Amino acid sequence: MTMDLLDELEARSVAILREAYFRVSPLCMLWSMGKDSTALLWLARKAFFGSVPFPVVLLDTGMELPEVYEFRDAIAQEWNLELHNEDCPPESEIDPTLPPATRAAARKTAGLRALVERHGYRGVIAGIRRDEQATRAKERVFSPRAADGSWDVVRQPPELWDVYHTEIPDGAHLRIHPLLHWTETDIWRYTQRENIPIVPLYLARNGKRYRSLGEKNITVPIDSDAATIDEIIAELVSTKSPERAGRIMDHESEDAFERLRTGGYM
Repeated sequence: MTMDLLDELEARSVAILREAYFRVSPLCMLWSMGKDSTALLWLARKAFFGSVPFPVVLLDTGMELPEVYEFRDAIAQEWNLELHNEDCPPESEIDPTLPPATRAAARKTAGLRALVERHGYRGVIAGIRRDEQATRAKERVFSPRAADGSWDVVRQPPELWDVYHTEIPDGAHLRIHPLLHWTETDIWRYTQRENIPIVPLYLARNGKRYRSLGEKNITVPIDSDAATIDEIIAELVSTKSPERAGRIMDHESEDAFERLRTGGYM
């Protein structure tokens, strides 16, 4: 029997997670409670036979939506996660030359930098995808970051035939992206097939839903009547709007996201 697409995607992600665990230490995983990072947690539990063998981190600005915090607490207990809540620095400590919403988002970059420095993490697993945003399309699966968290896109090592470079210079770390080859539709189809729990804000109420979950001060819902996962998948087939249409920072300036990513944003 041949594997279907979701099985192939799952198998590749599980292999990446196991490669990261056996070759990079210490290691942690970022969890935003969004559909992607929750699907990634599900894959980690599959990869390691029902448990997640490394800390799971929320970079917390205190601005998540109430439903997101409720979801965090319920799933962390149900899945027996080693959850760490990393409080991010206030906006007053962030680069004042950034546009307002971008500056608010950059709090997570500063929080991640502090986390890595304090715990000495050599690897940070994140649930980003190439199709999510143009800058993320340039990423590698094992992506090196400098000591200050910055990303040199030009000097990334090649990853031919899925051969990954896991050497890490002193003070630096790797960002590891097991979902890089997935699409938004793939994530929803997999979530549906596996019956993975989601934050209910993804489902439409009164003609609105969140397509992408971010902090409440920089994210807005989109117009939508998709109240089930089937309806979300059907909507994605026909829509021309980008996934991050509800992220305010993506509309502030042409280079806002590029500046964030170069500086170490997830």
